[in-house]
Amino acid sequence: MDTLSIAIFAVLSGLFVGLLGGYLVRRLIAGSRYRSAVDEATRVQEEAKEAVDEATRLQEEAKEAVDEATRLQEEAKEKERILLLEAKEEAIRIRSAGESEVREWRSEQQGVERRLASREENADRRATNLEHRERDLNQKEQEADKARAEIDKLTQQEVEKLEAIANLSVAEAHNELMQRAEEEIKHELAVRYRDMEDTARSEASDTARNILGQAIQRLASDVVSEVTLTNVPLPNDEMKGRLIGREGRNIRAIEKATGVDLIIDETPEAVTLSCFDPIRREVARLSIGKLIADGRIHPARIEEMVAKSEKDLEETIRKMGEETVLDVGVRGMNTEVIHLLGRLKYRFSYGENVLQHSIEVGRLAGMMASEIGANVKIAKTGGLLHDIGKALTHEVEGPHAEIGADVAEKNKVAKNICVTIREHHDDEHSSPESFIVAAADAISAARPGSRRDTVEHYIKRLEALEDVGRAFSGVERVFALQAGREIRVMVQPDSVDDIAASEMARGIVKKIEETLTYPGQIKVTVIRERRSVEYAR
Repeated sequence: MDTLSIAIFAVLSGLFVGLLGGYLVRRLIAGSRYRSAVDEATRVQEEAKEAVDEATRLQEEAKEAVDEATRLQEEAKEKERILLLEAKEEAIRIRSAGESEVREWRSEQQGVERRLASREENADRRATNLEHRERDLNQKEQEADKARAEIDKLTQQEVEKLEAIANLSVAEAHNELMQRAEEEIKHELAVRYRDMEDTARSEASDTARNILGQAIQRLASDVVSEVTLTNVPLPNDEMKGRLIGREGRNIRAIEKATGVDLIIDETPEAVTLSCFDPIRREVARLSIGKLIADGRIHPARIEEMVAKSEKDLEETIRKMGEETVLDVGVRGMNTEVIHLLGRLKYRFSYGENVLQHSIEVGRLAGMMASEIGANVKIAKTGGLLHDIGKALTHEVEGPHAEIGADVAEKNKVAKNICVTIREHHDDEHSSPESFIVAAADAISAARPGSRRDTVEHYIKRLEALEDVGRAFSGVERVFALQAGREIRVMVQPDSVDDIAASEMARGIVKKIEETLTYPGQIKVTVIRERRSVEYAR
């Protein structure tokens, strides 16, 4: 074959192959379009079928709704018919009842008219009888007036005869008789008053002395004094270095977290905690004990142990409050009141533990109340809670008696118990239980050993109070009582009158407030006394 023939054959072959490929491609495209069209037609047919079914369902529901509406309309018509019948029956019943009531009212009116008529007849008869009686009484009064005039005339004649015989008028004789009777009665009353005062004073003194003596003798209470330092034992001296830490970081972390000064000195196997707040000092002691037992001492661990110790101390305070309530025998205390009682374990006044003092006052008050027949529960509870205001911090302002009474009222403590708390430092008391609580508080605070103080400081405080009183003119003697909580000033009655005595009391109070430092309050009493003593021989 020549080259031309080959070229023609190649061209024809290419045309054939191209035509065949194009035909096959068109067949494939056409088949794909046919299948897509068939699928689309099937889908449209299915959607049309679903639409027909939905239309059929809606038609059935519409038919059911029409049937339901028809039924409801029929029921409404039936109910309307029934209501109309009931209304007619009710109207008939009301009409018949109204007619019967009208008949009853008419019969009652007739009866009332008959009774009124009979009463009018009776009134007429009584009026006639009263007229007859009035005429009789007028006649008798006239006769009595005549008799009275005759008696007065005879009495006047007798009085004139007696005046002539006694040479005294009636008024003069009456005055003289009254004067003599008054003198005799005054003398007898003065004698009786004196005897009754002596007897009452003697009996009251003996009774009070017996009651107080029995209560104090029956009470046996521990005394807990305040300290500002706490020693914590260590297993060895090497632990001191671990508590100090690198460049003192551990000791700074402890002091910052607890607010307590940690003193590490030459004392073997011990460190000292210094703080005026006993709760902080207790938290620090517990924290250091936990750190020593754990062995890991670093700032993060210190903060963790301090937080845990604070929670443990709160639980201890709660338990202490519950034990105190059970120990004293007081029931029905609020949870908040019990918690405040537990906090008193870590409060001190004049070196005396306030919780122990409160327990002692509660027991003393209960025993004294039982001796005199007062309410033991009120006295005991009031004595236990009388210093509850001291459990609160300085953020609450006011006297602790007022604060404690307000706290007790908020926690639903009985009103009469709140009164004993409020009045335990007052001079006037509204109930016997209030007076008993105040007396028990004074006994507990004044007994020997209850409050820790150096003799020098105690004497200086009393001397300072007495010097303030002696600085005023007209003062005869000065006495400081109740560990410096009261001062009594005896003045000369010739140079100081009652008004000057009142002014002197205010002046002493003002000078004490300006010159002395003292906790609580100091009672100032200025006494001006003149005695007249005579003896019958």
